[in-house]
Amino acid sequence: MTTSHEVHPMPRWLKIVMYCDRTASSWYIGTGVLFAPILLIVDPWPAARVVALVVIAGVGLWLGLLGVAMATGLSILLRRGGQLPETFWKEIVRPS
Repeated sequence: MTTSHEVHPMPRWLKIVMYCDRTASSWYIGTGVLFAPILLIVDPWPAARVVALVVIAGVGLWLGLLGVAMATGLSILLRRGGQLPETFWKEIVRPS
């Protein structure tokens, strides 16, 4: 019984989604430190507070959708029998 391992390249959109997820996550964490004082400043104005919370929620929703797209893409790739090389993961974590 022979087993053939076909090479399945990673879809281009998955690479873009993973880079966007990494970048957006780091920005979301970084601006989270900034949003706490902003929410305290705009607390007396309900409309400004609502706008700030909608922005925070919108970006969080966007990150959630990126996560779903990334999980879908990775599952499609793995289901085809493909693998992501270790160099790709190193590139995602520490871009050159």
